[in-house]
Amino acid sequence: MTIATADLFDERGDELDSLSLPLLDLGGRTAFDGPVRTVRCHRDNALVKALLATPGDGAVLVIDGAGSLESALVGDLIAASAVENGWSGVIVHGAVRDRVALARLDLGVKALGSNPRKSAKAGVGEVDVPVTIAGVEFAPGRHVWADPDGVLVER
Repeated sequence: MTIATADLFDERGDELDSLSLPLLDLGGRTAFDGPVRTVRCHRDNALVKALLATPGDGAVLVIDGAGSLESALVGDLIAASAVENGWSGVIVHGAVRDRVALARLDLGVKALGSNPRKSAKAGVGEVDVPVTIAGVEFAPGRHVWADPDGVLVER
């Protein structure tokens, strides 16, 4: 069972950063945690799809989509692949689609919103690089915790 982010912050506040974005809980799991993996991409989810099709080993993929809501970076097929491959969750600084289907999957999904528009598939972006979202750095290998109260990450 994942520890509540509020309790974790009370215990370890100085060691953690808190993401101050109004992310929506859109997956079937609202509390999740794991080591950080990252993708930086803008309106192109080919790298997201490829990475979530590999063994996740309980990791959380943090996707820096530059806050764009113009097209979805994760949908039901990519999320189902993440479940099959043992990922704990995805945190999307951008949009997802297929919200009803995402809510039925045993996967944590947090995102800014949704848009039914598909993204490009050119493979433009970067994998496993530090990404900064709303002033908080997510570096590969650091631990991240998420629940309905928000997102915390190790400094």
